[in-house]
Amino acid sequence: MKTEKIIQAGKGTILDVRTRAEFAGGHVAGSKNIPLTELPDEMENLRSWEAPIILCCASGMRSSQAEQYLTRAGIDCVNGGSWLEVNYLQNKAS
Repeated sequence: MKTEKIIQAGKGTILDVRTRAEFAGGHVAGSKNIPLTELPDEMENLRSWEAPIILCCASGMRSSQAEQYLTRAGIDCVNGGSWLEVNYLQNKAS
């Protein structure tokens, strides 16, 4: 529910943590892509994004890992789960 409210309010940034190949195969319009394995190198960049960061991936597993990592680093984020669910919520809010 938290993810839906953020999207409805037009807040935050959607970050897809799947691989570049997966992202190229389909993604949420306007989302950004940083694969999970590259997050440590992008921390300063992520701190400049509009918060909260809505994380998504294929099933919610990688985005859950990303949420734990970013939360420990003090970055405001939520696990949106599957990119298909986030896409649905975004389309519903439009």
